[in-house]
Amino acid sequence: MKNSQTNVALHERRNKVIAKGFGSATDKYVAHAKGAVITDVEGQEFLDFAGGIAVMNVGHSHPKVVQALKDQAEKLTHTCFMVAPYEAPVKLAEKLCDATPGDSKKAVMFVNSGAEAVENAIKIARYYTQKTAVIAFDSAFHGRTLMGMSLTSKIKPYKHGFGPFAPEVYRMPYANCYRCPFGKEHPSCDLACADHLNDFFTNYVGAEETAAIIIEPVQGEGGFIAPPKEYFQKLKALCEKNSILMIADEIQTGMGRTGYMFAMDYYGVEADITTVAKSLGAGMPISAVVGKKEIMDSVHPGGIGGTYSANPMCCEAALAVFDIFESEDLLTKAKKLGEQLHSTLKGFQEKHALIGDVRGLGPMIAMEFVTDRDKKTPAPEKAQQLVKFCLERNLIILACGTYGNVIRLLMPLVITDEQLAKGMEIIDNGLTAIS
Repeated sequence: MKNSQTNVALHERRNKVIAKGFGSATDKYVAHAKGAVITDVEGQEFLDFAGGIAVMNVGHSHPKVVQALKDQAEKLTHTCFMVAPYEAPVKLAEKLCDATPGDSKKAVMFVNSGAEAVENAIKIARYYTQKTAVIAFDSAFHGRTLMGMSLTSKIKPYKHGFGPFAPEVYRMPYANCYRCPFGKEHPSCDLACADHLNDFFTNYVGAEETAAIIIEPVQGEGGFIAPPKEYFQKLKALCEKNSILMIADEIQTGMGRTGYMFAMDYYGVEADITTVAKSLGAGMPISAVVGKKEIMDSVHPGGIGGTYSANPMCCEAALAVFDIFESEDLLTKAKKLGEQLHSTLKGFQEKHALIGDVRGLGPMIAMEFVTDRDKKTPAPEKAQQLVKFCLERNLIILACGTYGNVIRLLMPLVITDEQLAKGMEIIDNGLTAIS
């Protein structure tokens, strides 16, 4: 049954009371969602290839998550773990310690959002090392809080007008093989982008002053840039040589998005600290900082935490997510999905000259649009045209990238073959229409 409200009427109400800066990618107001399908208040069904920006890896309203929330709501919804603790965060921390890459003993702290996890990871790294500087990367995105946006690279819309920013944040080039900042090509480059860290210590900030580097295994908002496998191994060796911690921001890459529970599994590197959020809670606001136990335990009691941290409802949702990955063999499904997407998008690239690059890791995959493949001139207007074309045909996709010219795909990992085929057909038709 259709809701009596319409998208237009809701949008008019919204504009009267919701801040303009708190924007939305579409003007479709959701009534309910299931799996990979969103239904708006007018009864229209949309295939969801955005996944709540990598939050719905297990799908919308998964029955196990819904049941976990119902069961927990009847017991307790909040006491504050820092006042009167309960079991769920302990169980979830055990799961995270086991799942996060590396054999070191680990410990966990919980907060509510990806940005909060990043803030606390930086706090902990500084406390443990007793150093202050932090190195972030070009095209990085780490959140919208003061430290988060200081670490984030892109100015508009994330940083414009919000300064001054947090001090002691330094930025170096990322391993972007499509647009190499050093004008080289892989593998003949011998990973000059990683070796640049040595020059960075000479020209920008001393190693003896640097607490940590924070890096996304695959850059999210920056355009789904996935470095060569050996890049992280070389970078980690340089960090260890200089007593610098490596923080892996797995907020978007984590929880199966790349076909691995965490992307650093693919790279074969154990980060000192890992941040987790987004699909951890299947839509519930929860994030975690997982780190080597000696690092995490270095902070004095009460130095980290928060009122809603480790909320029992959110923790139970996250435990259900782990159950779904295990019982439904979701990582195997994710790897298969990644193979299908890679093959399909490469086919699109052969057909459509505007696709300059297809990249990513597993089902975390994207297309970069250019007006000229040789010059690699960004074509952000084409990305927006495709987003609009798809929305008009009931498919939700998102653009990203430093130049806004990248189309990223983040559909739930539980998407059916039929839904996937339908969505990719719409994209293919859209590419033909805008070329």
